[in-house]
Amino acid sequence: MCHPGEGRGRGPAHDRNDSDDNVRVQRPYKIPQSVLVVIHTPSLQVLLINRADAPNYWQSVTGAKDFEGETFEQTARREVMEETGIACAIGKLEDWGLENIYDIYPRWQHRYAPGVTRNTEHVFGLCVPEGTPVTLNPREHTAYRWLPWREAADACFSPSNAEAILMLPEFAS
Repeated sequence: MCHPGEGRGRGPAHDRNDSDDNVRVQRPYKIPQSVLVVIHTPSLQVLLINRADAPNYWQSVTGAKDFEGETFEQTARREVMEETGIACAIGKLEDWGLENIYDIYPRWQHRYAPGVTRNTEHVFGLCVPEGTPVTLNPREHTAYRWLPWREAADACFSPSNAEAILMLPEFAS
C-alpha cells in the first residue's frame, strides 16, 4: 500500500538468533511505487475504508507493488481483492493515466529503505455494481462506508486521494 499495510518488496528477509534457534522474520522494505484505486458505483457512490493502524483515516484502496516486476494493474487488482474482497472482474477497472508523487508520511517512513522519502502513486478507478459486498481485511481496515463522491473526498485524510475522487465525474462519464 502506499501508506498502509505490511512492508513488501525488498530488504532483509530475516535475522537468525542461533543461541536458541528462533527465527525472527522481518518484513522487507516497501517499494515506493503504489496504486490508488477509487472504487465507485455508476451513481458515483465511493467506497472508503478506515485504516486499522490510524483510526479515522478514511481512504480508497491503496497499496505498494509486491515486487519490482509487478505491473500497476496487477497491483491494483491484488490490493482491491486483499483489502475489500472485491474481484475487479465484477466491474470495470480503468487506468486513469495519473500519477502522484508525494513525501511519505513520517509515521510510515520506517517501512521504506533508508533514504527513500518519496512515493509514486498510480491512479485507477473501479466501477462496481450498486450493492457490491465488501469484506475487509481486519489487519488493515476496521470499517467501510459508501458516500456520495463529494462527501467521500471531504472525508479522506490524504490530499491526493481527495483530489482523485474529485476527478471521478470526469473519468466516470
